Amino acid sequence: MTKRLCAGLTALLLLSVVCGVALGPVSVPFTDVVRFLKAAVVGDVIQAAEAGAYRIVWDIRLPRVLLAAVVGAGLSVVGVAIQAMVRNALADPYVLGISSGASVGATAVATMGLFASLGIYALSTAAFLSALIAMALVYLAARRGGLTPLRLVLTGTAMAYGFSAIAMLLVFQAPRGEAARAAMFWLLGSLGGVTWASLPAAAVTVVAGTVYLRTRAKQLNAMSMGDETATTLGVDVTRTRKTLFVVTAAMTGVLVAVSGAVGFVGLMLPHLVRLVVGADHRRVLTIAPLAGACFLIWVDVAARLLAAPEELPLGVITAALGVPCFVFLMRGRGYVFGGK
Repeated sequence: MTKRLCAGLTALLLLSVVCGVALGPVSVPFTDVVRFLKAAVVGDVIQAAEAGAYRIVWDIRLPRVLLAAVVGAGLSVVGVAIQAMVRNALADPYVLGISSGASVGATAVATMGLFASLGIYALSTAAFLSALIAMALVYLAARRGGLTPLRLVLTGTAMAYGFSAIAMLLVFQAPRGEAARAAMFWLLGSLGGVTWASLPAAAVTVVAGTVYLRTRAKQLNAMSMGDETATTLGVDVTRTRKTLFVVTAAMTGVLVAVSGAVGFVGLMLPHLVRLVVGADHRRVLTIAPLAGACFLIWVDVAARLLAAPEELPLGVITAALGVPCFVFLMRGRGYVFGGK
């Protein structure tokens, strides 16, 4: 079943990429999209009259769609790992406070012009650096007395409130209304302005992190049953949790730096995947990235189309989809959240 589902989702992902490139305020026929992509790969000649459409496909939409796939896959994988690591079905990639930490750097760029010399890379650089600082602060605060699930969740939540307060203060004191609007738009998640340069670091991080977490599937299975059970199964719980914390926090920091805080993906997708393939993390970590990639591509398409020519923040759409889905899971599938 897992192999068939994986093959089906892979085909759906390829179709979603083509559709994501074709659909937008300015539609491009599917046949032209395929032809342009082929021309870019093999070096075919494009007619001068098609240069504008080619640029839309290759320079603007394709990197955006691919980054949507990478971010969706990464958030889904991180959500799976964190829910097992802290044994909390309500955990998501942002529960450790990394996203709120990144928001401080991004907001400082939007409202104060921090790192202005870096140009288009200023926001992602500042967001990533502040995410690393947040990760270090959470780790240092939580490690005293042992890096237990409860300490991680409580420390991450407390830090998140503090970082969010700082970000909101920066927005409140922004001298220009447009700067505050840009900061708020980023805080809700956006893939606007994505270029090819935004893709490699995020893609490499997600692929490497997913491969690593997939090799730790057995440890995640054990930890999801509790520390005592995991210890009896030969898992060094403290060391494993430290490593998982660093890996998931680094992945979250990179993803938030390129896309902002896209909510509900890392919370909702892991549960939906478990409903289909069961709780074994070897299967979940195989299916979750494909499902997350497909999901966020279509969310991004909706963000571009629903209010065209304006663009909606991704977080608005994921929340609109995630809240009813979450309520449905709680009402109809109580066992997913640890039992009725």
